[in-house]
Amino acid sequence: MAGHSKWANIKHRKGRQDAARGKLFGKLAKAIEVAAREGGGNVDFNPTLATAVEKAKAASMPNDNIERAIKRGSGDAEGATYEEFFYEGYGPGGVALYVQVLTDNRNRAASDVRSTFTRHHGNLGEPGSVGYLFSQKGLIMATGSEDVVMLTALDAGAEDVREAGEETFEVITEAGDMRTVREALAAGGVVVESADVTQLPANVVPVGESDARKLLRLIDALDDLDDVQAVFSNYDIDDSIMEKVLAEA
Repeated sequence: MAGHSKWANIKHRKGRQDAARGKLFGKLAKAIEVAAREGGGNVDFNPTLATAVEKAKAASMPNDNIERAIKRGSGDAEGATYEEFFYEGYGPGGVALYVQVLTDNRNRAASDVRSTFTRHHGNLGEPGSVGYLFSQKGLIMATGSEDVVMLTALDAGAEDVREAGEETFEVITEAGDMRTVREALAAGGVVVESADVTQLPANVVPVGESDARKLLRLIDALDDLDDVQAVFSNYDIDDSIMEKVLAEA
């Protein structure tokens, strides 16, 4: 996959999330609750929960919010029961979209996602239509010298290291190894810009300027839905086009 595209995607989504911090906290809390419910409330024995908590702290989510979410998930406090599933479809330019949903109301989520695809020039697909294009992986964005990043990451168990910009690298890991590799990089003096378990595409689709505008509007609209936890895509937008489109937003 093209490294610059993924890095631009991360920066694009981070900007949107920072602009809607209250909604972001709600989504982070959901992820923490589900992780605690499925694997227990102890971060030392639940890697998924540990990753969700680290992500929440990186977004400056208050500790009280994090602790309440863990208690709700582990059954120590009353809370909703969320189910996770994915919607699959296509956006402008034939780009695949894999939409992760955490919801306590499947009918509401289905209606919101379907109408959002329709309004923004997308097409909702059948189950299995695009899911096979994605694999769950750990993705770490790291800044440092190439030799240090590569040697440290690979020694710690990373699958691959890809250049994403000047002294910026994508470190790809198995989902369960992400935290170990991240900690090794940090201990080695590498700056970790972000670290998350994500869905990485097997290939990418180049997108021109006109379709890029429509596509990013669709992704933003999906991200704005309360029940949508994340939107994964296989687009490849050139840096110059990405910067121009974001400047117009």
